[in-house]
Amino acid sequence: MELRQLEYFVAVAEECHFTRAARRMHVAQSGLSASIRALEVELGAPLFVRSTRQVELTQAGRALLAEARRALGTIDAARDAVAAVQGLLRGELSVGGVQCLHGVHLPAVLARFHELHPGVELRLRQAGSGELVELVRAGRLDVAFVTAGHVADDLKVSTLSTEPLVLACAPELPFAERESVQLAELAGQPFVDFNPDWGTRDQVDRALATAGVDRRVAVEVNDVHSLLDFVGFGLGVALVPRSFAAKKTRARFVEVVDAPVAETAVVTPSAVGAAASVLLDMVLDGDGLPVAG
Repeated sequence: MELRQLEYFVAVAEECHFTRAARRMHVAQSGLSASIRALEVELGAPLFVRSTRQVELTQAGRALLAEARRALGTIDAARDAVAAVQGLLRGELSVGGVQCLHGVHLPAVLARFHELHPGVELRLRQAGSGELVELVRAGRLDVAFVTAGHVADDLKVSTLSTEPLVLACAPELPFAERESVQLAELAGQPFVDFNPDWGTRDQVDRALATAGVDRRVAVEVNDVHSLLDFVGFGLGVALVPRSFAAKKTRARFVEVVDAPVAETAVVTPSAVGAAASVLLDMVLDGDGLPVAG
């Protein structure tokens, strides 16, 4: 059994598709398929149920997947250990992040990291917190910056910052003239919010339900600027992190008396690689980097 065979197997298992897996591994599909077939012959069991549209793991394939990921993780850790002893950083660092992080300016952090360690190839993925956490768990991200609340016990979590949520509303609404509001006062208002799994959506859902507000989300978006534009033009109100008030928008921002607190966290596997460890030290120590607003 060869290392490359395990890498190809994991890629097919995660992509559920031979063509996508071959593209991900930068190899011809015929070569990848031949490697998988050779692995199946060696193990004496089919690993995938193949169809014209997708592939699915067999029972033997599911058993192998966990061990293959563990084996590949051990090899990556061994490489990182050697690199650390030699005072070198090389290879890849896969980073995930939600939009408009509070407490860390991710572009500045990654630019500084690249300046100090140009031998490491950086890869960045932006998505919702839940998806990013699952990618860390699956070994496809080395580190993710997320909105806390989506993380299970099998991963390491460090809180970076906290801030209260505030009400964003159109300037024409009576709320805009107020110094503060309570969550219960938002009953009956249409809302603009992120898609499920993005940003603070789950946290806002829980807070309003606790306050007895049965809200209706009229507009769902997956980026901050669209959310503030829709709010500013009166399509609904929103509960957003206070730092959003620094952005250029028609929306007005009002303090919420019983506001929930948004928490930004960094998530890693239990075993952190050398490159990810260096990045985390840069973030947690500040290292002169600007704070995102």
